[in-house]
Amino acid sequence: MDQGAGAGQQPARGRLGAPSSGTRAPGTPWARFSAWLECVCVVTFDLELGQALELVYPSDFQLTDKEKSSICYLSFPDSHSGCLGDTQFSFRIRQCGGQRRPGHVGEKRGDSGAPASLQREPAHFFGYVYFRQVKDSSMKRGYFQKSLVLLSRLPFVRLFQALLGLVAPEFFDKLAPCLEAVCNEIDQWPAPAPGQTLNLPIMGVVLQVHIPLRADTPEPGPPKQSSHETLLPAPVVLPSVHELDLFRCFRPVLAHVQLLWELMLLGEPLLVLAPSPAVSSEMVLALTSCLQPLKFCCDYRPYFTIHDSEFKEFTTRTQAPPNVVLGVTNPFFIKTLQHWPHILRVGEPKMSGDLPKQVKLKKPSRLKTLDTKPGLYTAYTAHLHRDKALLRRLLKGLQKKRPSDVQTAVLRRHLLELTQSFIIPLEHYMASLMPLQKGIVPWKTPPQIRPFCQDEFLQGLERAGPQLTCVLKGDWLGLYRRFFKSPHFDGWYRQRHREMTQKLEVLHLEAICEANIEIWMKDKSEVEVVDLILKLRERLVRAQGHQLPVKEATLTRARLYIDTAIGSLPKDLQAVLCPP
Repeated sequence: MDQGAGAGQQPARGRLGAPSSGTRAPGTPWARFSAWLECVCVVTFDLELGQALELVYPSDFQLTDKEKSSICYLSFPDSHSGCLGDTQFSFRIRQCGGQRRPGHVGEKRGDSGAPASLQREPAHFFGYVYFRQVKDSSMKRGYFQKSLVLLSRLPFVRLFQALLGLVAPEFFDKLAPCLEAVCNEIDQWPAPAPGQTLNLPIMGVVLQVHIPLRADTPEPGPPKQSSHETLLPAPVVLPSVHELDLFRCFRPVLAHVQLLWELMLLGEPLLVLAPSPAVSSEMVLALTSCLQPLKFCCDYRPYFTIHDSEFKEFTTRTQAPPNVVLGVTNPFFIKTLQHWPHILRVGEPKMSGDLPKQVKLKKPSRLKTLDTKPGLYTAYTAHLHRDKALLRRLLKGLQKKRPSDVQTAVLRRHLLELTQSFIIPLEHYMASLMPLQKGIVPWKTPPQIRPFCQDEFLQGLERAGPQLTCVLKGDWLGLYRRFFKSPHFDGWYRQRHREMTQKLEVLHLEAICEANIEIWMKDKSEVEVVDLILKLRERLVRAQGHQLPVKEATLTRARLYIDTAIGSLPKDLQAVLCPP
């Protein structure tokens, strides 16, 4: 993202409510805004049309009819929820068609430094919703019903919920003029660069957030205010842009957290039936976050309705259930998805001091339609033994009235250590597949990464397995065997292989730049010299696009080598390689 954009005078922006004029191009006045949000939508209830898209801002952001329909249905709780007052929740929809607007260089740079689980979604939109339903005798139906929706590619649920909490109540009072002012303020924000602590002014308040960096410890503390600046008013410090209150979300299922972690790790299909979109979306987001720092590679829908365009795709019985975590509130799904292997039904959240009644493990055959009681309906048997010490520690925390954020830290650390214990042996084995650096020589194609052999890996677990870092006993071998068949192994392996391939390219480029190019060129044909020039140029283009982590000194040396090589060629070839 162009960090200078939006700092000084800007051209006039699109008018609220103006008709959509097509795709937003890079370099427009909305460059900074689009680093955070795609657009802001207002959805209202129309007596004749039902849910209707009242407003999209900026007005030049283009949504397909299918996307508009999905946003309308997903921005309102369905009739089974009965949400009165204000409620917040989120959804995730698949983007229709190709890329909507070209990605800016800053976005690519930002993603390269962000943790895998917090990178922009190239093919999905997140919708963050603030819904208000209150009695209003001036309305024909007797109720005021409206939703303010932030559409983004960033999974920053905590930040956008806080933003909606400030903006939405004001918007419902003042409507369009307030929204235009808010969007203009967001268009002044700095880009969400990983590793930065940012101050984001909005409606007289400053939100202070830390954008996680891939190299950060997995549990960074709250961001500290910079000592060299005193902000007035004092900023509202958000402890995280993305982490939910995991303990509150998991209260009814604490006894089964480890089993649910296994289901997530293996990418198993899971239906979550909750009493409201707020409970549904928080439970789904909590479940998909419990694998961090491993990226969740399956599909997930925090809130899903029967009107969704993918309803038929997810509910078909002609093939195995898809690898998706589906959050719903309509009991109709229990009947429709009875063939799914895992169904979690949770009740209304109870925020008393005691641990709420834990949902029971039940066989899928005990599923009843519509009136099904809370429970985790599955025939799955956990591979690992339950960690009873964790539950005792959390219960003790409740008895001592330990704050929820401390309980969440205990739970998150347990899940993090569990995931790391599982992944570390895979990382060590993967690193052993990398060719030795001494085998990388300047003028030869670099050696290949050895293929991943599952049997070889499993044989090595006895001396270098998860038991070295985790006290839990169980069938770790069986868990790895099932993991190899899951989308998460495929996603992890592809990412690590891509990173190792890039590392090989960098080492090869460094080897070339440390060699004496003039000696090499003495007995080489023009074709070989031109081939070297083209390859070096290709590496430079990739490195400058931040696809290769190359040192600046290496890049400078590579440019010098290109100039030297071109200078050794006949004038006609030089003219082809360096046109005026």
